[in-house]
Amino acid sequence: MDWLLTPGPVRLHPKALQALARPQLHHRTEPARELFLKARTLLQEAFRTQGEVLILTGSGTLAMEALVLNLFAPGERVLVPVYGKFSERFAEIAESAGLEVDRLELPYGKVPTPERVARPGYAGLLLVHSETSTGALADLPALAQAFREANPEGLVGADMVTSLLVREVALEAWGVDAAASGSQKGLMCPPGLGFVALSPRALERLRPRGYYLDLTRELKAQREGESAWTPAINLVGAVAAVLEEVLPRLEAHLALKAWQNDLLYQVGEELGLLAVPEARSPAVAAFHLPEGVPYRAVKEAFARRHAVIAGGQGPLKGKIFRLSLMGHYDRYEALGVAALFKEAFADILPPS
Repeated sequence: MDWLLTPGPVRLHPKALQALARPQLHHRTEPARELFLKARTLLQEAFRTQGEVLILTGSGTLAMEALVLNLFAPGERVLVPVYGKFSERFAEIAESAGLEVDRLELPYGKVPTPERVARPGYAGLLLVHSETSTGALADLPALAQAFREANPEGLVGADMVTSLLVREVALEAWGVDAAASGSQKGLMCPPGLGFVALSPRALERLRPRGYYLDLTRELKAQREGESAWTPAINLVGAVAAVLEEVLPRLEAHLALKAWQNDLLYQVGEELGLLAVPEARSPAVAAFHLPEGVPYRAVKEAFARRHAVIAGGQGPLKGKIFRLSLMGHYDRYEALGVAALFKEAFADILPPS
């Protein structure tokens, strides 16, 4: 079995595996409706919202697009800080939806400051909380507050794809109106589900757009425990099973994820590697490649130890590598990964 050290998909939680081993459930039955409602309630707790969470069959990107389509009208002006591949994606989604997008361009690895987003005249701010391509973590509460002070009627949409169940998140308490996430990251389930969390304020502002991604249609169906279209119902069961296990001890779980990622950075520091992000997300550790060492050499050194890692994206492709323990790893397995990390680099950078 390979050590899956990528920032998604991730190593699955045992509760997810157990749920997925059950026979196929028909989505228009009472057991399926009960399961769907349970998953929605647990996701509402995970996002810390008094609003609602919609479960979509697709990916985190689908959830991001649904958020943009249903909360903003063509021609409206939105601000999108771009500081990695996924914030770049948020800008592209907004442009494809016909919005007027002002990009706040930052070097990959940096994060926006509240002062930079405190600009009036916008219908919305689209932010990535945990920028997986660089390992950077934005100060979402401070950014949302600064934007909302300048734009009282503006909506704040957040990509929480790699922060949900990895770091503390909250909607209303942070001034966030809507958030997108997916099943294959901190929820430790397979790919296939996207989630859109909507605060009460966002629910009041829904504008039905599209067909498959019409959230008003989904909201009507999901309040009854169904979905407008055929859902990946067995995946919904896996999500519910993981949340039932993790949410009662969420504080300890988040502390473990933070410790594990710090451990990776400690090993990188011992090896003389330079970290990419200025503010580190607990979802992924990102390092610049040593001078003269190609990514392929690093990838192959890990592969010889049955470990799968990730490279850079966008302008960082071929310049960095990324490791993640976002999946189901306990403390002792993380120590084993740290030893594997050191061994791999012993091949790459032998002692002089």
